[in-house]
Amino acid sequence: MKKRILPALGAALLMSISGTSFAASNPFSDVPDGHWAYDAVSQLASDGVINGYGDGTFRGDRNITRYEMAQMIAKAMAKADVSARDKALIDKLAAEFRDELNNLGVRVANLEKHADMVKWKGKLVYTYANKIEEDDGINEKTTVQAGTLRLEPSMEVNNHWSVNARIDYNFDVKADANAVDGSNAANPEIPTTRLRRAWAQGDYNNFQVLLGRLPYETFVDNGMIYDESLSGAQVTFGNKVKATLTAGRSKQFYSIMENDAAVSPTGSYQAIEIYNPREEKFTWGLGYHRWANRDALYAECGTSAINIYDIGLGYRFDKNVSLNGAYAWARDLGHENESVGSSDPVSSEAKRAFSIELDYKEADPADKGSFGIFAAYRQLGHYAVIAPTYDAIPYGHRGLEVGVDYTFAKNLVGTAKYFIGKKMPDENGSGEHLQSSKVFYGELNFYF
Repeated sequence: MKKRILPALGAALLMSISGTSFAASNPFSDVPDGHWAYDAVSQLASDGVINGYGDGTFRGDRNITRYEMAQMIAKAMAKADVSARDKALIDKLAAEFRDELNNLGVRVANLEKHADMVKWKGKLVYTYANKIEEDDGINEKTTVQAGTLRLEPSMEVNNHWSVNARIDYNFDVKADANAVDGSNAANPEIPTTRLRRAWAQGDYNNFQVLLGRLPYETFVDNGMIYDESLSGAQVTFGNKVKATLTAGRSKQFYSIMENDAAVSPTGSYQAIEIYNPREEKFTWGLGYHRWANRDALYAECGTSAINIYDIGLGYRFDKNVSLNGAYAWARDLGHENESVGSSDPVSSEAKRAFSIELDYKEADPADKGSFGIFAAYRQLGHYAVIAPTYDAIPYGHRGLEVGVDYTFAKNLVGTAKYFIGKKMPDENGSGEHLQSSKVFYGELNFYF
């Protein structure tokens, strides 16, 4: 199940690297280059916990000392209502600079440099989804009531490497029973509790590598083509212009609402994406993605692989309003139903995907009363996406999606989304736009 409220984990970790561009000026005069404190302070500055950072230094052009660093940490320690992630960074910095803090009269009790080598976070989420499709006056209704307990441990290996994982336990609220995995709800053989992700991660200046069953959200299009787990490797490098290379094995996932198309074949996946840092005011990116499985594709479209190209653009008008768009197209597709001798061409709609989204604000789990709203128009062609991030719009549909996130209390966030549109022609290019769709999707998230 995809998340809008918080950044995808892979994108969030990438941002923690791109935020260290100021480290080249070495603002810590007596802290060695490459020290993890660079990343930690950059993250706290971007989250607004540490003030004064803006141009790569903290005091004009003058380098900062460990003593001055301790002063900033002391102020950060005195702040209330910081997120769990920022609190962990503050604790780690306090342990590193405990001597300087003690000299300032700030007592750091029971803290060791690596006291947080193993950390746990997660959430409990309840989901309700209702889909109604109308075809020639006949309504077909599908309802899902489910829950997931998600645990996400993070284990520190050294100053550069960590091991991370995600464990999901799914249950069926309506039936009061264990449930199968939501991404393949028609297959009862998939166990309820799954190790969804387990990967090693190395973070260096302007360089990151991930190995294992890792999280992956396509950066260029904000997850329109892919936002799921992938077994393989990923390398990201660059500063002002970034490049991400990804290769491995992945499933072709379908929406939780598409029980009639729940079979998820596995194929090989390769991608290259070139883009600028996502925190810039104007963002851009280009990407190429290849998903191959001859058994799953040849009979449908006369090819053994889907080649997808995409472009993404975004603009942040101010701290509250942003506009993002993405367009993807699949090439080199043959024809449908090769196995029965048909030469029907693949429809243009099945080979195209796009999304235009306007966002206003964002719900912060640590900030009671914060909210975010969005409105978007999307099309998800059958061969132009692999595992899209969206919750309300089903696979193979197009139309309008709107939503709101709201923080009811600290770490208690609700989400409501509504989609209205049409199911596009089948993969074989036949059919008309006869089937209208309406989907309501709701979540209640308890973060810890």
